[in-house]
Amino acid sequence: MVDVKMKLSGLWVAHMLSTTYADVLRLYDPGEVAASFPMTHELMLGSAIIMVIPIVMIVLSLTLKDKANRLVNFIAGIFWVGYDLLMVSSTFSTAAPAYEMFLGFVYLIFATPIVWYAWKWPKPEG
Repeated sequence: MVDVKMKLSGLWVAHMLSTTYADVLRLYDPGEVAASFPMTHELMLGSAIIMVIPIVMIVLSLTLKDKANRLVNFIAGIFWVGYDLLMVSSTFSTAAPAYEMFLGFVYLIFATPIVWYAWKWPKPEG
């Protein structure tokens, strides 16, 4: 049986890679670049802080003790499910390209099990 810590870490890797891939695709989308708003240093810092969360969660999922691991993964997972739901809903309201809609659902496919595994963390034996 695969350890819950490994499952969570793998899901964080998958989530991080899918969001990174979407950002790379946006660089090549002429409509996205032309319609983008001015980037400020504050906006870039906020984006960096948000995007570092999955990277930190990969390490924390493998190193934290079970009780803290469960709590941190649950909270971070809930944050990302909410964030990803906002992203998916915004793709429908802005008539975003199909790849944006698709990847928005992919984000949810990886973020939702994080919450589930954290919620259903196995009880310690003994």
